[in-house]
Amino acid sequence: MNKVPSILAGYGNFELKRVYRKNMAIGILVACAFHLIVIGSIVFVSKLSAKPPETAGTIVLKTAAELGTPPTLSAKDIPVRVVAPERALPSVGVPTPVPDEEAPEDVEYATMDELASMAAPPPITDIDEVGDKEIIIEDLDELLPTPDEFVAYEEPPQQIEVVQPVYPEMARRASIEGVVWVKALVDKEGKVRDVIIVKDSGAKAGFEEAAIEAAKKTLWKPAISNGQPVAVWVAYKIEFKLK
Repeated sequence: MNKVPSILAGYGNFELKRVYRKNMAIGILVACAFHLIVIGSIVFVSKLSAKPPETAGTIVLKTAAELGTPPTLSAKDIPVRVVAPERALPSVGVPTPVPDEEAPEDVEYATMDELASMAAPPPITDIDEVGDKEIIIEDLDELLPTPDEFVAYEEPPQQIEVVQPVYPEMARRASIEGVVWVKALVDKEGKVRDVIIVKDSGAKAGFEEAAIEAAKKTLWKPAISNGQPVAVWVAYKIEFKLK
């Protein structure tokens, strides 16, 4: 039987297995210890950096009567200090005498009546169509209202003498009848100053021209306002009927 040399003793399969198991156990222990140290460090650091839990507040329910009057939203009045600027005191002048020959002469001043006459506006003037005549209107009461102007009165104007219109010959031959609404300006004397057509007959048979001529010749009792006659516009209809 062959003998193993002494230099090779302790290096067989059995010895290698025993050394392998020993080294494996040491490696596992070192790895576990390292992991425990790392995990413990992480847990320790997280506990140090964690904030303490906040305690929940207590909710108290109160009625409107217990709350009382709410505070005002307006800001409190802030006192403002006003400092007046300093003004220089006026200096009193000393009159300087002048010789008599340099003194101004006595000045005559206009009276109140003279000033009023000087400040009076000029009379209202108007130029006719030709342009060679000047009409001076001295009485402002003669200004007549416009057709759309409202004039208040207590008594309306009344017809005194009604002039019947001339029936147009063309309408008579064609047996045409119609109604024309006119608007006449009656002045303070009851005379007609102007006539306009408010609504025509629509027949175009000459009713409008005949109605205007008849309205201009009609005499009126003027309207009364505050006990005085006034000029007003009055609207009425003129009928054209065949007998």
